[in-house]
Amino acid sequence: MKTNKLLTFLLSPLIILSLNAGAEITADQIARLDTDLTPLGGEKAGNADGTIPAWEGGLTQPPPGYQPGKHYVDPYAGDAIKFTINAGNMDQYAGKLTEGHKALLKTYSDSYKMNVYPTHRSAAAPQRIYDATRNVAATARLTPDGNGVEGAVIGIPFPVPANGLEVIWNHLLRWRCNYVERRIVQAAPTRGGDYTLVQFSDQVSIAYSHEGMTTDKLNNIILYFKQDVLAPARLAGGSLLVHETLNQNIENRNAWIYNPGQRRVRRAPNVAFDNPGTASDGMRTNDQLDIFNGSPERYDWKLAGKKEIYVPYNNYKLQDPAFKYSDILKPLHINQDYPRYELHRVWIVDATLKPDARHLYKRRTFYIDEDSWQILAVDQYDNRDQLWRVSEGFAMNYYDVPNNWTSLEVHIDLQAGRYLAVGLFNESEPYNFNVKFSNSDFTPAALRREGVR
Repeated sequence: MKTNKLLTFLLSPLIILSLNAGAEITADQIARLDTDLTPLGGEKAGNADGTIPAWEGGLTQPPPGYQPGKHYVDPYAGDAIKFTINAGNMDQYAGKLTEGHKALLKTYSDSYKMNVYPTHRSAAAPQRIYDATRNVAATARLTPDGNGVEGAVIGIPFPVPANGLEVIWNHLLRWRCNYVERRIVQAAPTRGGDYTLVQFSDQVSIAYSHEGMTTDKLNNIILYFKQDVLAPARLAGGSLLVHETLNQNIENRNAWIYNPGQRRVRRAPNVAFDNPGTASDGMRTNDQLDIFNGSPERYDWKLAGKKEIYVPYNNYKLQDPAFKYSDILKPLHINQDYPRYELHRVWIVDATLKPDARHLYKRRTFYIDEDSWQILAVDQYDNRDQLWRVSEGFAMNYYDVPNNWTSLEVHIDLQAGRYLAVGLFNESEPYNFNVKFSNSDFTPAALRREGVR
């Protein structure tokens, strides 16, 4: 029988891992996905005071005025701001703020604020993802060391999580799409607000989620990612290729880069963990793209429970073509007139660096959406246990898919007075989810052919 959840909170992380690895959830727990839980494991009911509504299926149809292939119409544009949290009144809301948001409100007391809107539980996924989640919930298990998942494909592996590592794997394997092509912009403004726009073209195939996928066909590769740098001229022509793996004990992530100066493709084993992200000016680590990605092996993961928190949600304004990049990118942090915050229940997971491991961040606290398993915020601490960087995933529902993903992610360095904004597309084309790639499009040979054109 599966270890009682209360007991797992009282045990050390290592004991928790050994007890839960290889142990599937019970039939009674799976049955909850049709009763008090959503199909992906969130609490279906609203909260006691009605500030969080019940989940009623999420947003699955485009609102009036949406045109396929165009930017997304905000389905909640008519909502008024309920209240604004700032440095002057933050103590009133402290119980529902992350430590990172408290620090931002204090550090940038003259400019940082959080506009709080009515809560909409818009997260949704296709029915086949719900069906697959119910199926794999009975078979999914962590590998003994937690550095991989077995017995799972397509669905969320741990909809009723027993520990922090299961929650993080739910994020890594969450539903986003089958394929996507996107052109996005990244910027790392100086303290004074100057920046250079870095333009990327991304192609992604999330093989784990493909319809009809099996563990055998998956061949341990859950995601194929290719990124081309389009601008500025000094960086243009460089490309990155990544094959992400499900069980990293069988094979670690594989990565290659194409260098236009050398006109050759070479292995890139350092595209992982705390090595600097592409053209990020040192403002994010490789494992911070998509808020968190890659192997969890360097940390001990503790599930701290679930809590109601003000988090970024339904952020359609940040992709609205009515605004320019310059409207959003300001000194110290993005223009806080545009983000939307709502009260949602989130899982809280504390990651502590293992004694024999190395990483820039000694400790990280993750806030994960109960309805989609999207990480919405992260507090990152340095080796002195000082809060160093704060990350936000500005989520929205791409209702033509449907999925819950980010319209922008931001990583703010409190010590440097700078930040990195990743994923802006309000001045470019919206994400294209109607493409299809083959595995042969994501090979080193394909990268080489494209590079020499």
